Amino acid sequence: MIPAAFDYTAPTSLQEALTVLAEAGDDAKVLAGGQSLLPILRMRLNAPERLVDLGRIDELKGITDEGSHLVIGAMTTYADVLASEAVRQHASLLAKAVKEVADPQIRHRGTIGGALVHADPAGDVGAPALALDAEFVIAGPGGERTVPAGDFFRDLFETAVGEGELLTRIRFPKHTGWGAHYEKFVRVAHQWSIVAVGATVRVDGGAIAEARIGLTNMGSTPLRATAVEQALVGRQATEEAVREACAAAADGTSPPSDLNGGADYRRHLATVLTRRAVLAAAGA
Repeated sequence: MIPAAFDYTAPTSLQEALTVLAEAGDDAKVLAGGQSLLPILRMRLNAPERLVDLGRIDELKGITDEGSHLVIGAMTTYADVLASEAVRQHASLLAKAVKEVADPQIRHRGTIGGALVHADPAGDVGAPALALDAEFVIAGPGGERTVPAGDFFRDLFETAVGEGELLTRIRFPKHTGWGAHYEKFVRVAHQWSIVAVGATVRVDGGAIAEARIGLTNMGSTPLRATAVEQALVGRQATEEAVREACAAAADGTSPPSDLNGGADYRRHLATVLTRRAVLAAAGA
């Protein structure tokens, strides 16, 4: 199907983009990588009057080291994240999750910011961003504001980015030296996650000193398995100890039921995948 007709604007600066959005109001849609928006337009599930393409705004791209944080521009592609040695060293969980996103073609077009603002609970970058305590920098008519990951994801396909605002960059606290693993369960290659778990842990003397765990597609937003994180601290990184701590992985979750599996099936998967992810992250 062919999309409905729309006006197209490709600003070259953040300020120009914000001005266009302010003028267009509800009639505009923002195009980042387009991997989610373009299929929606083709199926005419949405018919904006104006499309605002952010692809020419260089200030929204790139990865920089700010000492205690890595800062990733919202228009940075998945492929650029994967190619970054800094990401692999200081935010390994993000790199491992991005590696599981679809296929190389999509990773070369899709952007990390576009995926985060789209906020599909089955997407693979939301849970790692949450687990890594990322901060989201949002620009709007009133200037910039920073939102912690715990407050960024509001509901299904809904984030803290409001009307007339744009996500400009994501700040990741460095987790240098932490082990990480992203365990994704799908029935078909390159599919959206049925359930996935991102775990990053710091091991000291054979015991888990700190743990961060994010759950994908276990609710209307990415979730943190905080009960498991707390239960893991101080435990030896052994199969038995980790299995016991991860038994509560699905507590407090509200997974969907669909053709890929029911809610109970997903709760079971979450427990199994969390154990696998933690053990792999701990090098056990």
